Amino acid sequence: MRRIVPGLYSLTGLTVGRVYLITEGDGLTLIDASLPFAAGQILGQIRKLGFAATDVRRILITHAHPDHVGALPALVEATGAEVWASRLERPVIEGAIPIMRSTDQLRGVAQLMAAGEPMRFPRVPVARELRDGEALPEVFDGLQVIATPGHAPGHLSFWHPGRRLVILGDVIMHLPTRLLLPVAAFTYDMAENIRSVGRVARLEPNIVCFGHGAPLTASATKRIGDFAQRVGAI
Repeated sequence: MRRIVPGLYSLTGLTVGRVYLITEGDGLTLIDASLPFAAGQILGQIRKLGFAATDVRRILITHAHPDHVGALPALVEATGAEVWASRLERPVIEGAIPIMRSTDQLRGVAQLMAAGEPMRFPRVPVARELRDGEALPEVFDGLQVIATPGHAPGHLSFWHPGRRLVILGDVIMHLPTRLLLPVAAFTYDMAENIRSVGRVARLEPNIVCFGHGAPLTASATKRIGDFAQRVGAI
């Protein structure tokens, strides 16, 4: 487990899909849930910090892809936590519809990666729908919801204006030292995602936490801004 700033941790040792733990606020908050077999690792790291599983009050979801909601059923069962997500991601999380396929014209390897039946998840109820611009006073002293669609139709990011810190999900990937757009085969609308990159860049964040790749804590404003210009987002 790595502390990013006081009250915010990145859980470590997960195969793919980063999970963040917020300890400040009305109980603990997880952001995303990694793959199905990650539940034990997530709960183990929470216990190492001195908390019980039942101290987790809510799980915020950036988007409903398997590496971000896979362990959700097990985590909800172990913690009793509520799931909070966007309106558009809710039916995917609840198993009512499968993951939305890419609307882009894919070619080559990307086309092969996107082939096959779309995945449908086991039902996990969403207790609260999150809206763009909404403040969450229960979490991190007022974490804000930012709509960043594209990689998934209802993709959300989470912004702390006081710390100038953003938790991005998969709007941008940081692998291993380069900034990249998300994988085209698993991105619903890449043009929309690029517009979301521009929205993130205009926040001018000092700290950026990714769904894939290590958090960016040095020169983040410039690097995100330069990346946004490179992909035509601003």
